[in-house]
Amino acid sequence: MGMEDDFLLDDADDEKTIEYIKAYLPQDLKDKFTDDEFYYFLDLIDEYYSESGILDAKPDADGYIEIDLEKIVDYIIKEARKDEMGEYDPEEILFIVQGEMEYTESLGGDE
Repeated sequence: MGMEDDFLLDDADDEKTIEYIKAYLPQDLKDKFTDDEFYYFLDLIDEYYSESGILDAKPDADGYIEIDLEKIVDYIIKEARKDEMGEYDPEEILFIVQGEMEYTESLGGDE
């Protein structure tokens, strides 16, 4: 499989993730964000996981890795401000982060 195929698979997975997050969001948030914003948020979540060391963390005795959702939200808000994407409400971003995590757990993965 070539690099182009990898990108197409990533895009398809992102589309599924975004659809899941949209279904997860409360009714008043479902149409608040554009697909471009959702892709941007997913990129930032992946970036946070890569840069924070979470992906290298050792699971606890029960096999879980502690993930502080507030830190991910803070990271997204800080980066969005820096990238001039706008100001976002932390409570709304938290729903998106939770939705992404729920989707990942529904796959049985531990990204």
